[in-house]
Amino acid sequence: MGLIVEEEESDVLLVPPSNFSMVEDGIFRSGFPQPDNFPFLDNLNLRSIIYLCPEPYSEENLEFLQSRNIRLFQFGIEGKTEPCVSIPEDTIMEALKVLIDVRNHPVLIHCKRGKHRTGCLVGCLRKFQNWCLSSVFEEYQHFAGVKSRITDLRFIETFEVMCLRQCLYSIIYQYQGYGSNKRRLLYKEDKLQKPQVTSV
Repeated sequence: MGLIVEEEESDVLLVPPSNFSMVEDGIFRSGFPQPDNFPFLDNLNLRSIIYLCPEPYSEENLEFLQSRNIRLFQFGIEGKTEPCVSIPEDTIMEALKVLIDVRNHPVLIHCKRGKHRTGCLVGCLRKFQNWCLSSVFEEYQHFAGVKSRITDLRFIETFEVMCLRQCLYSIIYQYQGYGSNKRRLLYKEDKLQKPQVTSV
């Protein structure tokens, strides 16, 4: 799904990963990228990837990241469908901290299909951005389609973003124009090391 763009000079087809979309400036979402998606990802100039599955990242994809100096942040969330299996709130919280840190942008969020786990993380981001709940649900359902899960929607609804703001006491967030989708992070400490490749 998505546009296939032809590059004039090299005639390389730029094929987006499944369920690919821009969340906002510097943040993208998709299903698991395949090798034929690598030329497309090259054009995004990614600094980081947030991977939301517990399975090891494929060797081919790891080689691609290493060759482009892209950092991988892995947060292993099981892709369960049973109502009794809850999404780990602390894991989503840690992933959000990576996601909203502009030092990691441009960043791609993905799980296997870019629907449920990715949808939950983006939904919690939207709550952090003060989106109304109906709009958050509409965006989730747009990507999940007929496979929309009531457990995911309930998780997003009850997720407490205030905890995230309290956890980030050392960081100042300054929003410059809600409509323009531009955010800036100002750090109290100027000399902070860049995040390293992380596996959680």
